[in-house]
Amino acid sequence: MFKNWGFLLGEIWFLILLAALLGLFVGWLIWGGRRKTVYKTSGEELGTLRTQLEDCRASCREKDDLIGRLEGRLEGRGEAKEARPATPATAAAPANLAAVSAPVVESANEGIKPKTLDAPLEGKPDNLKKIKGVGPKLEQLCNRLGFWHFDQIANWSDAEVAWVDANLEGFKGRVTRDDWVAQAKLLAEGRTTEFSKRVEAGEVYEKDKD
Repeated sequence: MFKNWGFLLGEIWFLILLAALLGLFVGWLIWGGRRKTVYKTSGEELGTLRTQLEDCRASCREKDDLIGRLEGRLEGRGEAKEARPATPATAAAPANLAAVSAPVVESANEGIKPKTLDAPLEGKPDNLKKIKGVGPKLEQLCNRLGFWHFDQIANWSDAEVAWVDANLEGFKGRVTRDDWVAQAKLLAEGRTTEFSKRVEAGEVYEKDKD
């Protein structure tokens, strides 16, 4: 009788061991498959994110190009109007034009006026159009206000930024909106931005093409 019991116990232990090994094998198959799926999903997400990032960059470049073209067209139309000869009816226009081209009067409660220059240092102004948000017309306005160089803009305080924002006739608020100061700091140090590279290559304004 005891001999039979020993045989049964041996069979039971064998079956338990076999079940345990089978369970380990099945678990390995399940967890191994899950890991592959997770790795695959992570790779797909990274690919999708990279694609979306490139699409956003392309969209920004297209918008910058459109802004540059529109500003160039506006500048061209402005120059065409100024080139027309004066008619008798508009003979008295120079006084009005002088008033329009003069710097905007400083507002009483709009920050502090930055230091200005009557002319660029050594007769060589910086190309302010390398600052994203400054087109040909806005560059001319900055020059009339006495701003010719990147380091001038780079050193503006918050109060000075507020003054310039308030005195950019037709472009109020552009300094803060486009973060001129941060861009000017890089350009004043001789570094470049993605936008300034495109300006130098003539991709934004035709007149700046080398």
